[in-house]
Amino acid sequence: MILKHEKISLFWDQLQETIEQLLSSRSDDRFEAEPLLKQYREQLQKIDSNLTFHFQSDEDEEGALEMVFGCDGFPESIHSVLSVIGAAPELSGIEFKAFNNRYDPIPLSVNIGDEFCEIDDFWCRVSVVNDRMHLEIYLENAPKVLDMDPRVEAVMIYLDALIGEYELMTRVWALDWFEIPASPEDYGLIRLVDLRDYFDEIKQGASPIGITLH
Repeated sequence: MILKHEKISLFWDQLQETIEQLLSSRSDDRFEAEPLLKQYREQLQKIDSNLTFHFQSDEDEEGALEMVFGCDGFPESIHSVLSVIGAAPELSGIEFKAFNNRYDPIPLSVNIGDEFCEIDDFWCRVSVVNDRMHLEIYLENAPKVLDMDPRVEAVMIYLDALIGEYELMTRVWALDWFEIPASPEDYGLIRLVDLRDYFDEIKQGASPIGITLH
């Protein structure tokens, strides 16, 4: 534990020494100082191999920059994210946050590489069985290998926006992928865009166990 604290301190020391250089390379929402970003990633990997980060602008704060830390959907690394954020310094021009929060308005489409994915392409079912929440995603030509299909990444982006990364990791026990039937409504499915309300209605009945992808 002491070693992890030392690594966290080293990460923040490095960031404080270089953040002005990084911010000065900003062009719109992109940074040209890729070597610095690579250094940040490498330092985080030394703390916990699941740690990730990305930058975004807070529209409510006139474009204030946020550095958002996550753990790529691995519940066992939630504590690492919180430990990193707990040691974050206060710096002007940038704010540090843990996990992707719910997003409004919900994005209706995303581009993943060359794949254009609309949220209306996906249906779902959410239920609680024996205190465990199950989330099923339905789509055409359901993928047999999840890592090979860009639509899987698109759905994960939508889920972060709809219910938030933290609750996705700590409330959903299993996330399964199925072929969409000809008449989704006849099978009791709902459109993915409508998931938030259904999720909030039943989440208190689900034990905070974690997520397993099947």
